[in-house]
Amino acid sequence: MTPLRQRMLDAMTVRGLAERTQECYAEAVSRMARHYHRSPDLLSPQEVEAYLLHLVKDRKLSYSSVNHAASASRFLFETVLGRKSDEHLRPPMAKVPQKQPHLLAREEIARLFACCAHPAYRMALQTLYATGLRVSEVGRLRVSDIDSAADRMCVRVNAGKGGADRYSILSPSLLALLRLYCQTYAPQRNPGKWLFANGTGERGVGIESLQRAYQAARHCAGITKSGGTHTLRHCFATHLLESGVDLYTISRLLGHRHISTTSRYLHLISPQFRPPKSIDPLDLLAGLPRL
Repeated sequence: MTPLRQRMLDAMTVRGLAERTQECYAEAVSRMARHYHRSPDLLSPQEVEAYLLHLVKDRKLSYSSVNHAASASRFLFETVLGRKSDEHLRPPMAKVPQKQPHLLAREEIARLFACCAHPAYRMALQTLYATGLRVSEVGRLRVSDIDSAADRMCVRVNAGKGGADRYSILSPSLLALLRLYCQTYAPQRNPGKWLFANGTGERGVGIESLQRAYQAARHCAGITKSGGTHTLRHCFATHLLESGVDLYTISRLLGHRHISTTSRYLHLISPQFRPPKSIDPLDLLAGLPRL
């Protein structure tokens, strides 16, 4: 590891940046250095901007992905190298188009789960939909994060986005599935007591593994709508809104800092949907059709 990379990692650690953010920033700067075959602290502002243009025009990356590289470069120049006074060194940030996400119908979600052949991955995807967690947060869940006490019934999220802890809902349907899963696969016995462990049991399941499982199940179910595992989080928020859950509660469950971030889901609700009166509006799995 080069001294500069270590300095950058130390600076991110001191400022409490999330582990995933640290990995993304370090890798973005490393890729830029490999592109020019030079240490990134020797690059000029023109070279950094040319690299960002290369990501857009040649690599065909999305503007949000390019902004990750720009943010990483800003952190390197301003925080690590202390060049805050040099405004011309600030890599430009692109304006990202606000696109509405594709949503799955409840019948499509039921087909998706039915087509996921791996039991642990299927349980993880069901947890994503029933709790609204991010895929990285589900991968970090431990058995002890599931609080099944009758007067609690919640899922604890440790160090979510921005390093904040929060709680999400634990519906009766999800709890029943998790109990059956734990009886069959005993995640409490793996070294880290991860609810969804990787092959060795020493770490939680990786984001890439869950993404691949989602895409395989989506193709098997004949679902043509684009998107990855984050689609289930979008469905969680929208389906709760359609069931009558208030926006503030959903915002807290999702871990949004501003309710304006959650309000985007108001444009996605279906006015035709009416939740069955016999089903708890917070129990999304119970509202799925039987296949």
